[in-house]
Amino acid sequence: MWLFWLFVAVPIIEIALFIQVGGLIGLWPTLGIVLLTAVVGHRLMRSQGLHAWNEVQRSFSELRDPSRPLAHGVMILIAGMLLLTPGFFTDTVGLLLLLPGVRERVMTYLGRHIQVSRVNMSGGYRRETHRPPYGEGVIDGDYVVEDEPEAAPPRPDLPPSDDASRGNSGWTRH
Repeated sequence: MWLFWLFVAVPIIEIALFIQVGGLIGLWPTLGIVLLTAVVGHRLMRSQGLHAWNEVQRSFSELRDPSRPLAHGVMILIAGMLLLTPGFFTDTVGLLLLLPGVRERVMTYLGRHIQVSRVNMSGGYRRETHRPPYGEGVIDGDYVVEDEPEAAPPRPDLPPSDDASRGNSGWTRH
């Protein structure tokens, strides 16, 4: 039910703010501010989003818990959507979400109200059984050297080709 009230309240707040700000500074400056916040917000979202994505990748490569970088990334995405939505209230909330300190406080607040009961990242995968241990870093293996494949015989239904003019790739042979 709270989501319904949110969808009702936000447009009313935005309309009231547009009327107030437009009455104070005029139509064109108001539209200019809305466009400027959209452009600045888009640029901030891209740079901070790239940083958050790099943090997610780093946490995966270091086998750390990726929940914090993922939460930052989600909040940056939400901030970007809010900044691209025309309005002063949504722009303010979006700009606040682009601040790392605000995102930390939101995560702390949500962390108190959300409880994770189970996490299954492996799906039955066990690292020690997946990859056998290698003695002193040596991997034993066999290999076979294969000869170059023989050229296909010319087909009588096709005109002779000039391999020098068309190249010798497998794509140009008949």
